[in-house]
Amino acid sequence: DGPGPIDMIARALDNLTGSTDPLKKLPGFIAVAVQNGSDRDGSDGQGSERGLEYDTLSDRYSKFIDTEVLPAVIANADVKAAYPNLKFTKDPEGRGSYGCSSGGAAALSMGWFAPDLWHRIITYSGTFVDQQNHTQPEAQMYPFGAWEYHSEKQLIKNQTPNKPLRIFLNVNENDNGADRDEASHHNWVMANQRTAAALKDKAY
Repeated sequence: DGPGPIDMIARALDNLTGSTDPLKKLPGFIAVAVQNGSDRDGSDGQGSERGLEYDTLSDRYSKFIDTEVLPAVIANADVKAAYPNLKFTKDPEGRGSYGCSSGGAAALSMGWFAPDLWHRIITYSGTFVDQQNHTQPEAQMYPFGAWEYHSEKQLIKNQTPNKPLRIFLNVNENDNGADRDEASHHNWVMANQRTAAALKDKAY
């Protein structure tokens, strides 16, 4: 969800890349955070711009990041001045996606629908429920949005062979509990558990 918590994430990443402990040290890398288009009015869920961008089951968002956002970062004058030799790898082993809530659904979909671009996926409290914008053509193929990863359609289970992805999926019992009713909160957690189970059954 863009730059919202990027300061906290940046500190964590800096600590890991600067660590002297070889078991905790990460190689240097670049984090690019993209704000969703509906942040001005805070809209979310079915029919929203945020739902369109993040919850749509296709490679649309992944292509947007790869063909528009990353080239725009490289072309940015301030970035060029600070990092004149900056390059992004095209090797999917060196690229990943990260997100929370609808951003978590987007993170999985980026790898799932474009495994030639992204192999590392981190998703927190992903909206593996029906939050897709139903006016979009993808809804014809996947009418229940990210719920289809674990629905009767069994998108994960029926994928053969496995995609070359490494996935970290996390959900907690009290995630989003303050602003959601008990039933929707239960579905949220259950959807993550079902997605995790489907991935585990396929040996991801």
